[in-house]
Amino acid sequence: MIHLNDKQYNCNIEVIVDVIGGKWKMLILWNLKNGMRRFNELRRLIPGITQKMLTTQLRELERDKIVLRKVYAQVPPKVEYSLSEYGKKFRPFIELSCEMGNAHVKYRQQSERNKKIAKLEPVLA
Repeated sequence: MIHLNDKQYNCNIEVIVDVIGGKWKMLILWNLKNGMRRFNELRRLIPGITQKMLTTQLRELERDKIVLRKVYAQVPPKVEYSLSEYGKKFRPFIELSCEMGNAHVKYRQQSERNKKIAKLEPVLA
């Protein structure tokens, strides 16, 4: 049994799913993998995410020491987000996830083409 952030996990996979799982966190990490981004820049880069959800997800990533938040003392406030040194360790995982996403799309598209061909074969025979 693993205890972390006042939660109990049965295995390490549960931990990582909790830390970077869900619809938005991987997209946030993807957009931070090459450097700093401002809040509104992240919002533009991640279509469909609400301001509230982006704030929540960034806070959770910050809590887990994956993302750093830098606030500049100016008006209007300027806030930048970047991967922490620890967060940079996620880069290979993020990039592999992207590659696997591409591979899965190709696999499914080929599967769909094969189904269409199989439906046509009796007509062609």
